[in-house]
Amino acid sequence: MDNQFSCADINFGGISRPDKTYTERTIEPIHTGLPKEVMSICPECKKVIQAVEFEEDGKVIMKKTCPEHGEFRDIIYSDAELFKQLETWPYIDKRGFKNPIVKNAKNCPDYCGLCDRHLSNTMLVNIDLTNRCNLRCPVCFANANVKGYVYEPSFEQVVEMLKTFRNQKPVPAQFVQFSGGEPTIYPEFLNVLRVSKELGYTHIQIATNGIKMANLEFAEKCKEAGLHTLYLQFDGINDNVSLSLRNRKLWEIKLKCVENVRKTDMKIVLVPTIVKGINDSQIGDIVRFAIDNEDIITGISFQPVAFTGRISREQREKQRFTLADLAHAVEEQTGFAKAREDWFPLSSISAFSAFGASILGREVLTVSCHPLCGLCTYFFIDKKTKKPVPITRFLNLKQLFIDLYKESEKLSSRKVKLFTMVRFLYYAKKYFNKEKAPAGLTPKLFLETLNGYIDKKYSRTKKYKKHNFPSFFVAGMHFQDSYNYDLDRIRRCVIHYGAPNGRIYPFCTYNSGPVYRDYIEKKFSKPLKKVVKKKEKVEPECVLPEF
Repeated sequence: MDNQFSCADINFGGISRPDKTYTERTIEPIHTGLPKEVMSICPECKKVIQAVEFEEDGKVIMKKTCPEHGEFRDIIYSDAELFKQLETWPYIDKRGFKNPIVKNAKNCPDYCGLCDRHLSNTMLVNIDLTNRCNLRCPVCFANANVKGYVYEPSFEQVVEMLKTFRNQKPVPAQFVQFSGGEPTIYPEFLNVLRVSKELGYTHIQIATNGIKMANLEFAEKCKEAGLHTLYLQFDGINDNVSLSLRNRKLWEIKLKCVENVRKTDMKIVLVPTIVKGINDSQIGDIVRFAIDNEDIITGISFQPVAFTGRISREQREKQRFTLADLAHAVEEQTGFAKAREDWFPLSSISAFSAFGASILGREVLTVSCHPLCGLCTYFFIDKKTKKPVPITRFLNLKQLFIDLYKESEKLSSRKVKLFTMVRFLYYAKKYFNKEKAPAGLTPKLFLETLNGYIDKKYSRTKKYKKHNFPSFFVAGMHFQDSYNYDLDRIRRCVIHYGAPNGRIYPFCTYNSGPVYRDYIEKKFSKPLKKVVKKKEKVEPECVLPEF
C-alpha cells in the first residue's frame, strides 16, 4: 500500500503527514494559529495576492491588499476561540493523484483540471446535467435561466465524465451527485442514474428542489433506476422563507417529497442555504424537523450563502453567515449542542478512512479537506425521550481519532491487522461513557451505526437496518467566495465538478474565484431560445430583499 504517512512532520500526538504528492510535488503544510498568512485572490481582478488572518474583537478577519484595487476585509469566523479550537483537531493530507489530468501546474488556481498540485481525492463527484430549472433562485450557484443560454451536456458527454472520475488513481470515485439547474428535468435523467450504477458508483444522489419528486410515480422510477439519496433544498419550515429565497410557496411540495421518499425507501439530506436576516432564525426548526423524520433524513448540510459579483463591505457584513454563526445558532435555538464543545472539523473523520485503508492494504476515499471547510456534529437520538445527544457528550472523539491514526501507522501484516481490529473496539470502549450515552446505545451498536455512515452501500442492507441506532449528522459547508478565498483550501477540496472538456474542477474554483463554471457553460452551451420547450414552466426572477 502507498504510505500516506510518509513524512517526518509530526503533529497532534505523533501523526505524520506526507511531504510529497505521488508526482513529487511538494506539499505545503497548513498554517495554524493567529495571526497567519495565507494566499488569496483579489475580488476584482482575481490575481493571487497575500492575505493575513487575525483576531479582532473576538472574530477572525481576513485582510488583503491588491496593488491595483486596494484593501479588502471580511469576516472568516465570528468566533475566534472556536476557530482556534478547530485547528487542534487531527487531520491528514493526502498525496493527490497518480494520474492527474494537468501536469506541471505552475500556479493555483489557474491550472485546474485537476492538477498535480491537488492533494485530495474526489469524495463527491458533481455533474451539472443542465442549467435549466423549474425555479429561478437568486442564491443559486448555477444562476439558472438568467444567462441567455442553455448548458446541457449530452448523455454521451455525461457518461464520459463519469468514466473520467472512475479512472482516477490510486482510488476511483464512488459517490456521485447530479445537480444543475434542476437535474430531474434533464431528458436522459433516469438513464444517467442507471449508467452510474453500471459504472460502479456505490452512492448516487441528486441536488434537487424536490418539485418533481413530489410525484410518487416519478419517485418510484428514480428509485428503480438507482437513486439513493435526495440532497433536498430546504431553506425553512414555512412558505415565507421560500417566497423570499425561491419566489414560490414550496412547503407543501417539500412535505409531499418527504412522504414519497419514505414510501420508496430512499434517504434525504436537508440542504438549507442560510442568509443572515432571512432564514437564520429557522435553523432550530429545521433541526427539529430532521429529528421528527430521522427514519429517512440522515443529515442536514447547512450552506451559508457565498457572494458572487461586486458587493459592498457593509452589505457583506450584514449578510455574512459563518460556520461559527451556525454552531451558535444551533445552540441558541435548540440547546442540543454547545458551539465550543460539540462541533468538530469534517476533515477529522478521515481517521476512520486511514484506519480502514490500513486494514484493507489499499487506499480508500478520504475526507481530507481543509479543517476549516466543514464543521459538523453527530447526534444519536434517545429512543425514549427523542432527545438528540451529541457524540462528543459520551465519546472522547478527538482522542479516539488520534489513536486511530497511530494504529493505522503500525499496520504491516495480517496478524497485526487482526489485532488492530480488536484494538478499534478497545478504543471505542475506552473512550465511550455509558452513563452519558443514550439509553440502549452500546460501543458495539455505536460502531455498527457509524459503519453505515462510512459505508453507504452497507447502510442500505437489511442487516444494517436491523442493527443501528437512530442518528443523524448536522454539518455546515463553508463554500468560498472571492472575499474569503484561501488557496490552501482549494488544493484540499474533496468535492469536484466534471466538465465536457475532460477536466475536473474543485467546487470553489468552479463556482467562485476563477469561476470555471462560466467558461465551461459558455463553451458548451446553446442559445436559450433554441432549447427551452414551451411545456416547461420557468418561474419569474426574484431578488434578495435589501436591508
